[in-house]
Amino acid sequence: MNKLAFSAVFSTLKTMARPGAPVAPHIARNLCAAANASTDASTKYNFKTLKLSTPSPFVVHVEFNRPDRMNAFNRQLWTEIKDCFDQLHNDPDCRVVVLSGGSSKHFTAGIDLFDMMKLGQEMGAIEEVGRRGRLLEGTIKLYQDCISSLEHCYKPVIVAVHSACIGAGLNLITAADVRYCTRDAWFSLKEVDIGLAADVGALQRFPRVVGNQSWVRELAFTARKFASDEAHSHGLVSRLFDNREELLQGAIMLAEEIASKSPIAVQGTKKNIVYSADHTVQEGLDHIRAINMLNLQSEDFLNAIMASQSKETPVFAKL
Repeated sequence: MNKLAFSAVFSTLKTMARPGAPVAPHIARNLCAAANASTDASTKYNFKTLKLSTPSPFVVHVEFNRPDRMNAFNRQLWTEIKDCFDQLHNDPDCRVVVLSGGSSKHFTAGIDLFDMMKLGQEMGAIEEVGRRGRLLEGTIKLYQDCISSLEHCYKPVIVAVHSACIGAGLNLITAADVRYCTRDAWFSLKEVDIGLAADVGALQRFPRVVGNQSWVRELAFTARKFASDEAHSHGLVSRLFDNREELLQGAIMLAEEIASKSPIAVQGTKKNIVYSADHTVQEGLDHIRAINMLNLQSEDFLNAIMASQSKETPVFAKL
């Protein structure tokens, strides 16, 4: 944008801010709102299979918390993941989420087979096949909604994978926005090895994430392990780290950078990226136009433009 055009836009934005009011108090209101920074997530949330904390303002770190079972997915973990991301979706103290495997040896060992045995016992108590099917339908839908909660959450989700990421874990990370891992990480779409087809999102999202149908089908049909370098070369993960400490540091640094941006802009961006994945280019353009006809009138736009002109770092109010 040339200097003359920038000046014209800036003049218009100052008028939009609040007719007759000086601009400085308007920005001061943002500074005061953000100065009360985010409340630590550890005091706001109480889950058994997840542990939440706030390593930086507006960054929430969600850790799997079943180290004794290598973070295997039991029914409670499935349910709490959905509850957690549904709540973070509406939490003004959260702008970005980092999801990691916590203190467990592995990111996740996949589905908890002991939990599946309990489901088998429930089904065994039901004689009629239609009613057994209804029980399974409800269970599968619950698990699908758990995975989709990462995608439906307006806040960007960064997953930090170490060591093994098996089955349900691979399904889960394909619903995230950014995927990092350690060099010792490995992955497996394990479902065919336990006699079922993956049914909670990987078959739908994995091919779109990497853009390689042949490779995904090979992995889905064979359940073979693949290492971090293969995952990186095919685009499943975008960065590799030497160890878990550097991985988490890198994920949080990225989260901090995203959290410093306008939450209106970031959330609008994610909404449109997710929407556009299932729609035509024109439908995606129509969608972002409808979003920005409101968002371009927000104080965040004015704040960012003014900060750019004054060479200062903008501070944005909670959303």
